[in-house]
Amino acid sequence: MNLDELLKEYSELELQLADPAVHADQNKARTLGKRYAQLTPIVGTYRELDSVRDDLATAKELAAEDEGFAEEAAELEERIPKLEERLKHLLIPRDPNDDKDIIMEIKAGEGGEESALFAGDLLRMYLRYAERLGWKTEIIEAQHSDLGGYKDVTVGIKAKGDEGVWSRLKYEGGVHRVQRVPATESQGRIHTSATGVLVYPEAEEVDVQIDANDLRIDVYRSSGPGGQSVNTTDSAVRITHLPTGVVVSCQNEKSQLQNKESALRILRARLLSLAQEQADAAAQAERKSQVRTMDRSERIRTYNFPENRISDHRVGFKAYNLDQVLDGELNAVTQALIDAEMAEKLAAHT
Repeated sequence: MNLDELLKEYSELELQLADPAVHADQNKARTLGKRYAQLTPIVGTYRELDSVRDDLATAKELAAEDEGFAEEAAELEERIPKLEERLKHLLIPRDPNDDKDIIMEIKAGEGGEESALFAGDLLRMYLRYAERLGWKTEIIEAQHSDLGGYKDVTVGIKAKGDEGVWSRLKYEGGVHRVQRVPATESQGRIHTSATGVLVYPEAEEVDVQIDANDLRIDVYRSSGPGGQSVNTTDSAVRITHLPTGVVVSCQNEKSQLQNKESALRILRARLLSLAQEQADAAAQAERKSQVRTMDRSERIRTYNFPENRISDHRVGFKAYNLDQVLDGELNAVTQALIDAEMAEKLAAHT
């Protein structure tokens, strides 16, 4: 969509949002309001640029007769490239999921109990990061390991403001490798293990329509570490989406109904992500992007405890403050990934 079309859409949105009848439908009003908010920075920057250009033309005419206006003309001329650059950034197609909340799964992988312990470290890192940004978190499902780590844990993260969680944490999906002396190691040897992270944009019911006939729902008793039963009723729920084969199990809540709702929430997010991945593959959208299109099984980051070093292999980021990163200081890492994606998109549109 070009700039003229965006300006036209913005004007139409203004008219629609001024109509009281539109606000009778809260979902429609919210959708229109969200789109209006997305376009406002673009339109505001364009109008400012247009105004500065007009002022510059006037200042140059006046400077031809009065040198006192030459300084004003020079200042206006200096502002134009900055505004043009800002507008160019704003016109880059944004990720449609950037304003969404997320569901994140952290899964123990290679390394057994040590991997499960590191899954717990990663969970704490993301929870602390969310806390620093004022985001709300919720443990949806958790399977603990024998030593207090996590075989598998699913967390929902929601933002309070306009910026969605996806815009900053979408890059976390992949294999996270840890190098350290495990708590289970008696000889002091450094081990390498891996933990997997999956990130999905949280789907609203309007985003994904699920036919009840496409679901197989099984119930069973919850189990804890070691497989022992922790509930005397069939409160755990496993939902299989028959057309895709996607399976979600939940046993974190005490009631079967709550576990079913949690499982459906995760299922919606997975199906939305699956549909978007298939659409991207069909269109070969951003196929060359080193940030957005990598296989989730690929190792993306290494956490080296002996050197207190964190390395993100996708963009060559390296820092020696691993202790702070694991305490939620993720901004430098996420910003490096955001900047890399922006640079790549800019290069593709020039």
